[in-house]
Amino acid sequence: MEFSRLGNSGLKVSRIAYGNWLTHGSQIDEDTAAECVAAALDVGITTFDTADVYAGTRAEEVLGRALKGHRRESLEISTKVCLPVGSGPNDRGLSRKHIMESAHGSLRRLGTDYLDIYYAHRFDRDTPLAETLRAFDDLIRQGKVLYIGVSEWTADEIRQALRLADELGLERFVASQPQYSMLWRVIEEEVVPLCEQEGLSQMVWSPVAQGVLSGKYLPGRPAPAGSRAADANGAQWVAGFLRDDVLERVQRLAPLAREAGLTRAQLAIAWTLQNPNVAAAVVGASRPQQVRNNVVAAEATLDADLMKQIDEILDPVVERDPKKTDSAW
Repeated sequence: MEFSRLGNSGLKVSRIAYGNWLTHGSQIDEDTAAECVAAALDVGITTFDTADVYAGTRAEEVLGRALKGHRRESLEISTKVCLPVGSGPNDRGLSRKHIMESAHGSLRRLGTDYLDIYYAHRFDRDTPLAETLRAFDDLIRQGKVLYIGVSEWTADEIRQALRLADELGLERFVASQPQYSMLWRVIEEEVVPLCEQEGLSQMVWSPVAQGVLSGKYLPGRPAPAGSRAADANGAQWVAGFLRDDVLERVQRLAPLAREAGLTRAQLAIAWTLQNPNVAAAVVGASRPQQVRNNVVAAEATLDADLMKQIDEILDPVVERDPKKTDSAW
């Protein structure tokens, strides 16, 4: 397994991170989840990503049980706070109350004394940014969180937080976790240049575009049984990519993947890792073999000609508008 330094910090993360959104506590049973985590550990993955909101907090519990007994110092565990985990007015957002309560809940569910990375899952327009940053800083000073990051924040929001943290003498964010793939490149114009300048790395999610870049969805055909698009919980996330013009162009990537000695899913993951600001690709799995297959992408190098051919094929259907960043909640 290859490792990357996270932003300007001293933390190293595995180039392939294991994520459990839509899988643990939801799409797959706990025994299968534990087998996937065991496979991840076996192939050298050390970075595990989750969130309190995944499967209504159950995903954290499942991951915590799957990692129990493994040497904590050899793992990097991250989770997130902001999105609703209850029906009360303070069961969401980035207020001091919710951050502190959510952090303690996540620690309990994950069975750990500290989080390696704690992400602000979205930007909270209802809470003063200074309150949010001070709460994160307090968790760091208490030893409950080591590093902090953001997920789906715009460049302006990240910039605002960094400037305020500097003014107040508080800990800075070192990681950004956005959606990023061959088809979804909204971070390239604004977020990536800012993060390169300010010392943040990207820990990207959905590098296979919800499975679309694997080539399993065919134009004019129904979604395969058992796929994310056929699942009640997952369909809404993949729907935007299931246009015939997108699917037709994805099929044209097949010979390029074969030439590179990769599957289309491996090609998609490897493509995200060619961006020097991407420290890791967060990839989920519903069976252990998927985990083993994903790791191949960490060692792949795509030459300039291949990258150009990918761009030429996909360019008409690529989303690049930075305003599409999903920072609201």
